[in-house]
Amino acid sequence: MSTEQHQQTASTTTLPVMEAFYTLQGEGAHSGKAAYFIRLGGCDVGCHWCDVKESWDVNAHPHLTIDQIVGEALTYPGRMAVITGGEPLMHDLTLLTDSLQLAGFKTNIETSGVYPVTGSWDWICFSPKKFKQPNPDIYAKADELKVIIYNQSDFAFAESFVANLRADCRLLLQPEWSRSDEMLPRIVEYVKANPQWQISLQTHKFMQIP
Repeated sequence: MSTEQHQQTASTTTLPVMEAFYTLQGEGAHSGKAAYFIRLGGCDVGCHWCDVKESWDVNAHPHLTIDQIVGEALTYPGRMAVITGGEPLMHDLTLLTDSLQLAGFKTNIETSGVYPVTGSWDWICFSPKKFKQPNPDIYAKADELKVIIYNQSDFAFAESFVANLRADCRLLLQPEWSRSDEMLPRIVEYVKANPQWQISLQTHKFMQIP
């Protein structure tokens, strides 16, 4: 068995978990809801403004079994699980989502869309990055497009995806945290002029929670 085949097989029964925690979803369409976050290790997209760069190294995090991951999630009362990263779709997430849904969870994911979608999802947040082109598989499946606005050119980048998405896909613009003072006023004016969009804020940072 090749190394690649071994990794693919292992990924269906265990996953590298950087951290898992119970908090409120701070961003996007489900902002404000109780959520159990499962942050998986591994990312090769490489956003320079990423605030969890420690997640990038897939080998730096312990592999947990699906039963361990779901069992820990069940110790909290919320039943929305958010799979994030890193780039979670580097891994085959079929068994994880099947197990979470069987346990009564709604399954949400935030992904750059670079890899094909695996798993069964109640909500897919597609957050594309300039550094890598998304896999076309994501367009028909995305429930939410969330684009991080770091520079003025990011508005045109955000618009470039709209024609490929479902008509009911939510369109969100979110200021990059360190650039909020400059970019948030621009986003406000943009949304006023283009009301098909709405603003997403990192409310968890205002609340000073994970």
